[in-house]
Amino acid sequence: MLVKVFGSAVFGVEATTITVEVNIDKGVGYHLVGLPDNAIKESSYRIAAALKNNGYSLPVKKITINMAPADLRKEGSAYDLTLAIGILVASGQIKGDEIDQYIIMGELSLDGSLQPIRGALPIAIKAKEEGFKGFFLPKQNVKEAAIVAGLDVYGVENVQEVIDFFEGKGSLEPTIIDTRAEFYKTLDFPEFDFSDVKGQESIKRCMEIAAAGGHNIILIGPPGAGKTMLAKRLPSILPPMTLREALETTKIHSVAGKLKEVGLMNQRPFRSPHHTISNVALVGGGSYPQPGEISMAHNGVLFLDELPEFKREVLEVMRQPLEDREVTISRAKFTVTYPSSFMLVASMNPSPSGFFNDPDSPQTSSPHEMQRYLSKISGPLLDRIDIHIEVTPVPFDKLSDDQKAESSVDIRKRVTSAREIQSERFIQMEHIHYNAQMNTKHIREYCALDEDSKQLLKTAMERLNLSARAYDRILKVARTIADLEAAPKVISSHIAEAIQYRSLDRDGWLG
Repeated sequence: MLVKVFGSAVFGVEATTITVEVNIDKGVGYHLVGLPDNAIKESSYRIAAALKNNGYSLPVKKITINMAPADLRKEGSAYDLTLAIGILVASGQIKGDEIDQYIIMGELSLDGSLQPIRGALPIAIKAKEEGFKGFFLPKQNVKEAAIVAGLDVYGVENVQEVIDFFEGKGSLEPTIIDTRAEFYKTLDFPEFDFSDVKGQESIKRCMEIAAAGGHNIILIGPPGAGKTMLAKRLPSILPPMTLREALETTKIHSVAGKLKEVGLMNQRPFRSPHHTISNVALVGGGSYPQPGEISMAHNGVLFLDELPEFKREVLEVMRQPLEDREVTISRAKFTVTYPSSFMLVASMNPSPSGFFNDPDSPQTSSPHEMQRYLSKISGPLLDRIDIHIEVTPVPFDKLSDDQKAESSVDIRKRVTSAREIQSERFIQMEHIHYNAQMNTKHIREYCALDEDSKQLLKTAMERLNLSARAYDRILKVARTIADLEAAPKVISSHIAEAIQYRSLDRDGWLG
């Protein structure tokens, strides 16, 4: 008897429906074809034990299973449940009148219970697009798949529940989640709040500007100055995610298997990889490409603490994704693209000892050590960082002050207002949503300067020895400062403030 059941394979952040054809005939043998990997080939042992422990058996006949399309590589153990149900229906052990209306996925344990799978959300989206009635999957993944309206999503704990459903014995109910209610459960009391930070008013102002314009930022200062503390609080002042952004972000985390019984992600991600990370782990890849840290930070913040400690080649592979806001991973037979639109926040000590030009510190670094330390950060990477700010340690009187600082919620209101102005400005442009994404043409159009501002910028560039690359960055940041004040034009005060945020371009820093 020939039976068709349906599963799904995930490539990048999109799913492809897989037709699993099970044929049982006279003879003996178990033949699995259609480019399965080792995890799928081993499934026969798991299926045999799971069926036996639930009162069923693997037929002692010739079982041929084809996974179509046959030229597409299939991987992972998530097809165990698909194959098991197909074998039971093909051998006549259970009914399968409606089996072709459902996507069935799940990894089997030997007792028949189910283990979680990756990519449940993209699979559910594809199932809805292709007109399937429902989707069976492990209970741990049910919340992320149930985000998709118009699809019956059944979270099951073991293979017996699926069998009972098709036999008409069970009382399995689909999981229903109100996506909009789930999405609007935002946290107005973030775990890390700017009200906890004593002093550092100029740095907070800088972070507010970075958040308002989506600008990449680097914090430079000695150990203990509060660089990490400030960076961790940046997501709390970013505008709330839109529903589209939340779905995009949830899809990536679903593919990476990082959602732990969570539905729609409504908080912007904050990723902070260790400096020993490899370039594949950072940008994504592997023999079966998986999203890297830059994609996991999509629509959120990627924090690189102690930037010069990262291997230079690791930092260099990040240059293109920073520019294109997506990363493409190519292999011999296929190519996948992951989105990677994130805010880069980096921190670094000004020298190997951490105390550059500090007269009170006994530790000093030689010019050679300084050059070797700073040479890990290339000019092209700095090109893509709009704001450089020096962080100084907080004096005792500020640390001991009991007065509460401004909360993240209050700062976020101003940031959101500035972002709304930018959304309106770029409404006709598909790939530009905030100031940091402007190219040279947009800068000329939206950052036009009067004579006073031009003169101020010219003087600053000559006196401070600012490099040519700083020119466009200063204009972008000035435009954001103007948006925070709801000012239609960039004026000299906005330019003056933006000039302060280019520390690394000054003569004497990077040679």
